[in-house]
Amino acid sequence: MAYDVSPTARTLMVLELIQNSPGITAEQLGDKLGVSERAARRYVAILREAEIPIESERGPYGGYRVGRGLRLPPLMFSTTEALGLVMAVLEGPRGAADPVEDALGKIIRVLPEPVARSTDAIRRVSARGPDPGVRTPDPGITAALVSYSTAHRRVTIHYRRHQDEWPMDVDPWAVVVRRGRWYLLCWSHTKDARRVLRVDKITKVDPQPTDFTPPADLDPLAAVEEHLALGWRYPIEVEIDAPRADAECWIPRSMGRLEPIDETHTRLLASTDEPDWYAAQLTAIRAPYRILGGPELQSASRELGQRLLAASTLDQ
Repeated sequence: MAYDVSPTARTLMVLELIQNSPGITAEQLGDKLGVSERAARRYVAILREAEIPIESERGPYGGYRVGRGLRLPPLMFSTTEALGLVMAVLEGPRGAADPVEDALGKIIRVLPEPVARSTDAIRRVSARGPDPGVRTPDPGITAALVSYSTAHRRVTIHYRRHQDEWPMDVDPWAVVVRRGRWYLLCWSHTKDARRVLRVDKITKVDPQPTDFTPPADLDPLAAVEEHLALGWRYPIEVEIDAPRADAECWIPRSMGRLEPIDETHTRLLASTDEPDWYAAQLTAIRAPYRILGGPELQSASRELGQRLLAASTLDQ
């Protein structure tokens, strides 16, 4: 251990060692800290003066351990451990008055500043309500991606799809959580295009010596949701008789891209694998609209309309 470590830092290290290794002896503490056994005992005494209940037992199986007391001793997390806790909380239901939300804020405040800034941004833009069957990504890989995106450092990732795995050089713009799924929004130099990748499919992250500058007007959550709304089997084009500001109240970003036609009309461009489901979602639009593109969606909308009419008809 470096000789310039402060006594306060050594005292906290002693607490962490005792928490992680109940029964550790003064001699073992001294070896790990690079100090004498007497100095190690002095750091234990400092902890006790701070009313942290450090218990000791004599004998061949004795040593120090943290006892139970009225005051909770400080908890110490590595960056990966802290982000792992954040990930676990984000995957569950939560609200503004939830005490777990307050605890999450405390965890974020003790993270290193660059990781804390990115993790707090993830918390604020993450969508509620996880999709069924979501897979939790590796906390270490996730922490690395968050750290390098904050530092604007290019990385090489190894991405798994089906049984294959291949390397990709990417600029990691942001890590986004949407409905319990973790995505990496990035620029792929391998594909020369913007990509949205599943973090749980990334098996390795290697930093590169090159820095990057993300787009100045980047909205990570909007970019991910727009990406997820496009690229499906059936293309969609809908014209809405309402300004874009009104259409945004009815159509979430995950359903497609809204483009203003003029001051009173808006175009919705999207795609879907489930025309029946998409037709039902369009009924949230509180203005006349026309399905200009997508015969599958047109057919699904006609069938939905017929069912609604039949449901509203009373037998005489």
